Amino acid sequence: MEPMLKAQDVRFRYDPERPDYAVDGVSLEVKHGEFVAVLGGNGSGKSTLAKHFNAILLPETGTVLVEGIDTRTEEKLYDIRQKAGMVFQNPDNQIVATIVEEDVAFALENLGVPSEEIRTRIDEAMKMTGIYECREKAPYKLSGGQKQRVAIAGVIAMRPDCLILDEATAMLDPRGRAAVMNTIHSLRAAGITIVSITHYMEEAAQADRVLVMSHGRIVMEGTPEQVFSQTERLKRYRLDVPQAAELRDALVAAGLPMPANVITPEACAQALYDLLR
Repeated sequence: MEPMLKAQDVRFRYDPERPDYAVDGVSLEVKHGEFVAVLGGNGSGKSTLAKHFNAILLPETGTVLVEGIDTRTEEKLYDIRQKAGMVFQNPDNQIVATIVEEDVAFALENLGVPSEEIRTRIDEAMKMTGIYECREKAPYKLSGGQKQRVAIAGVIAMRPDCLILDEATAMLDPRGRAAVMNTIHSLRAAGITIVSITHYMEEAAQADRVLVMSHGRIVMEGTPEQVFSQTERLKRYRLDVPQAAELRDALVAAGLPMPANVITPEACAQALYDLLR
């Protein structure tokens, strides 16, 4: 089976006259149904890479494939964006209607999808993202987390195989981030591939795989446990670790034996329980 997403030696720069590449020789694959988190400091190239998977940007050299389709195939642009939907940092930039359900239906109406099919799809998308009860409300009356779930529902109504989130929780409070993460897990359980560009280590700790970017390149890759056990290396890339991993390191420094794979509050609590017992 073709991978959901595939990048082969991708290079991209915003200014062809400058030598620096925003993405510099990246190769990777994302499998169907996988949840991949991409980390990196500002200017690391993570958002630039994400935009290649939705054909917003095209590689200067190398190839990006979405379920086997080359993103430079212009006549396949609609297919690519239907397969890989994208949600951005600010939900206000994606909300265009005055009523939630109208906003979720917007793209489908523009594509000429039959009314009965639109009704089915938007109800399904709103229920999946947990905003069905808000369907008749005005988006401006919603919280930041609710608005972001409306934006996600609008993409999900297109029935993509992959959802790309470009720092989609960056502008949200902790409650809003938790609500969006619950939605992400529901979508993943439904078989949708997730690629999440994020600054939040606790979110990345919930992924199947973590990629770390620096200066346009992938410099670390592995399971969350593998990546977040390398605290000093992450700090060299100006990244934090989950709070549970910080506590793990502090306890180890104090002389207490803690497993290196402790990166979540639940795992930390279990390790402390085992230690005290």
